[in-house]
Amino acid sequence: MPEPAELLFVAEGSGLGPRGSIWTGTGDRTTAVAVAGGRIVALDREALDRRGPATEVVDLAGRTLLPGFRDGHLHPLAGGVESLDCDLVDAADVGEVLERLRTYAAAHPDVPWVLGYGYPPELLPGGVGRAALLDGVVADRPVALWSSDHHMVWCNSRALEVAGISAGTVDPPRGTIVRDAQGHPVGTLLEEAELLLDDHLPPRGTAKEARGLEVGLARMAAAGLVWGQDAWTQLPTLPAYRRVADAGRLTADLDLACKVEVDGWREQVAAFADARRDAEVAARRRADDGVPGGRLSVTTVKFFVDGVIEGGTAAMLEPYAPFGDVTGDGAGDTAAGAGDGCGHAADGVHGDERGIANWTLEELGAAAAAMDAAGFQLHLHAIGDAAIRLALDAIEQVAARNGPRDRRATIAHTHLVHPDDLPRFRRLGVVANLEPLWAQRNAIMVELTEPRLGPERTRWQYPIGSLLRSGAAVSFGSDWPVSSHVPLQGVAVAVTRRGASGPAAQEAFLPEEAVTLDQALAAYTAGTAHQAGEEADAGRIAVGQRADLALVAADLASLPPGDLHDAPVAGTWVAGRQVHRAG
Repeated sequence: MPEPAELLFVAEGSGLGPRGSIWTGTGDRTTAVAVAGGRIVALDREALDRRGPATEVVDLAGRTLLPGFRDGHLHPLAGGVESLDCDLVDAADVGEVLERLRTYAAAHPDVPWVLGYGYPPELLPGGVGRAALLDGVVADRPVALWSSDHHMVWCNSRALEVAGISAGTVDPPRGTIVRDAQGHPVGTLLEEAELLLDDHLPPRGTAKEARGLEVGLARMAAAGLVWGQDAWTQLPTLPAYRRVADAGRLTADLDLACKVEVDGWREQVAAFADARRDAEVAARRRADDGVPGGRLSVTTVKFFVDGVIEGGTAAMLEPYAPFGDVTGDGAGDTAAGAGDGCGHAADGVHGDERGIANWTLEELGAAAAAMDAAGFQLHLHAIGDAAIRLALDAIEQVAARNGPRDRRATIAHTHLVHPDDLPRFRRLGVVANLEPLWAQRNAIMVELTEPRLGPERTRWQYPIGSLLRSGAAVSFGSDWPVSSHVPLQGVAVAVTRRGASGPAAQEAFLPEEAVTLDQALAAYTAGTAHQAGEEADAGRIAVGQRADLALVAADLASLPPGDLHDAPVAGTWVAGRQVHRAG
């Protein structure tokens, strides 16, 4: 007699409501799933036979059971901790940004810096914010507001003064201070010019970072997420992750990707290896002590190859299209993507009109090869077509230098792919990680991205369908807090290439790149399991797999694709332990 299940999901219905469904991700149908010891132990009739007196039975009753969603690129600690400061996410216009800032500053009179996060850059002409606007709200304390994409920060005059940023300040490598026609900073810092603030910002501290991580984890669980590639980790934040994990409050598996510095990567190889070893030792100790919770690992390194198209800092093969005056007052500010729409060069890697490439091929190839030789997986932010080509070239060099191994090098965002580079993903075994939610014709696309690209390159964006048809490995992510962390919202856009509301809902964006519901769900489950090298253990509903599961309060098989945006998650389980229950 088989051991009774601890947990049993039944799709037959109770007789009082509609049948539910189980999406296995394998192509096979099943009507029941039995869980014991944190794993799926039986399906169908055998699963029903595992019901015992202590088995918890979940009647799907019109709902859908899925493998737990897995996010291939997000920032749970950053997203959570930033929500504890001035939250500017989804502000409708500049007026709302200023009003939220005013309210927050009044409620926090003692904070030395007023920090805010998440304003949509398309609200500002060319994405450029002016200090004078912020001075009218808060003038006595420094203010720094990060855009939703985190590639630009909007400062007031006091912040510029405290940081010593003036007309005489030289642009740092790989960064731009936006200036007016006389060379004076206007209040926007792009890319690594943001680092000019670092020595002046108050430290967050481990306690606040841990609190923020728990906020991020709660949002992940409520969205059905059971694993995440935390795609930008600094070593000083690791104690916050350990604090949450040691307390048994890690409600998802996280792999941390340590950020590789252009000017310091040689020293980082050993430091990252030490962090990986420490994480492994801590994980064994928690297991020995019976501490509950998800797994925490440090197996990946993160490279920023370039910036973003909306800021004119993504690295391009051909010049950006002329963009026109972005100040709104004809003042003629200049920057990456400002004034004439040209990008800013970094160390002569590209001309001024082609954005910022943070690395030369020689240096990126050497750094990536060293990290690969140390056993790390490679995760490369690449937005522009030149950056994606540079990343592919570097990965090709790594394989030639270090020889074959089961590497899962990942290019994150995969925004603008030159058609000549599409087949290289499959040929090189590179995972194309995309944020499907971005593949819509929303305000940022209309106001900032399309004008900088022009019509031909606009058609090369987010080629999800083309990549899948080519046989490339595709995974999905959210880049939260840059955009919503809710997988079903991304799935909806991947299937329809439309937004949830407004003009973006009326017109499909490059509909030839749409994918099926099965393909979209697979990219958010099995695709991200492949990215993590865990496809044998996760990403499907099959006997032997970990019981990482999400229950959606809708029958996805019959739900209109546009309604996927609003489908709620009723429950989430990590290794058979429930970490979210709606209501």
